[in-house]
Amino acid sequence: MKQAFIIILTGIIFYSCNQQQTKSAAPTPDSSHAKSVPIKCAPGSTRLDIAKIEQLTGMKGTEKKGEYKITIPQNDLKIVVDGFKIIPPMGLSSWAAFTPCGDSAMVMGDIILTETDLKPVQAEVIRQGFSITAIHNHFVRNHPNVMYMHIDRTSDVTTLANGVKAIFDKVTASRGVDPKSPKADSAINTLNIATLDSIVGKKGELSKGVYKYTIGRPDIQLLEHGIPVSTFMGFNTWAAWQGSPEKAAVCGDFTMLENEVAPVIKALVENGIEVVAVHNHMVHEEPKIFFLHYWGVGNAALLAKGLRAGLDETGKIDLKHE
Repeated sequence: MKQAFIIILTGIIFYSCNQQQTKSAAPTPDSSHAKSVPIKCAPGSTRLDIAKIEQLTGMKGTEKKGEYKITIPQNDLKIVVDGFKIIPPMGLSSWAAFTPCGDSAMVMGDIILTETDLKPVQAEVIRQGFSITAIHNHFVRNHPNVMYMHIDRTSDVTTLANGVKAIFDKVTASRGVDPKSPKADSAINTLNIATLDSIVGKKGELSKGVYKYTIGRPDIQLLEHGIPVSTFMGFNTWAAWQGSPEKAAVCGDFTMLENEVAPVIKALVENGIEVVAVHNHMVHEEPKIFFLHYWGVGNAALLAKGLRAGLDETGKIDLKHE
């Protein structure tokens, strides 16, 4: 009897220890998942056939560090928000950008659509094998209303280029006019650029009366489907300005990690800048990134200080040492 008791007790102790080890070995949420995602192809390791892209799409784009972007200004859309003209440099251009990956490539794009364009164009996107990763607004009180549809696909360059052409052709067919064909408009700008630069702490570029900052996130290595996403491919914060020192308009986009969303919104709203949209642009990205669109009208220097306050809430965390 004593021997049997010892055997049973030993079994209970062994089972208990084994359960403890199993629990301790169970997987726990990995907060550093982004750092463990394998990079399928390092930037600059492969090359795009740009000549083939141009031939198949029939469109000329811009090359930067081995990536290629086709931009279509929406000159046919006459949009006004709070008395300010929204022209292509204010965020009214569709685009599709190619980045190489081995013997294939990835396309990411942002297609601007009117309410009547949406149904036929999104059907064409699906027909061409692309994914729709976001549909959202950039503005409020805009007339006419427009939406922005983000797309992506990884495939061979021929398939991607043919698909991009078909999507842009569908926009033209829906509108009855090639969006880039009307004469480009311009905005009035008497802003003190030096003052803006000193407050924002960056340098911008002037186009058609719009002064625009494009700010990357070098603190984050962003991957979509395991492929690096650069500033050129749409991973950036930007701010576009027009108007006068006394009455300026600024609009743009913030790129944010999840812990940056609330502080950035708070900083902008408290400084009189209206947050008009918060959303994703991608689906399979690592780490998760949120995008915020904003609109502000008022004294240019005060708006710039508000923008700076928002920028100061980003880039505080070094992902490599989290």
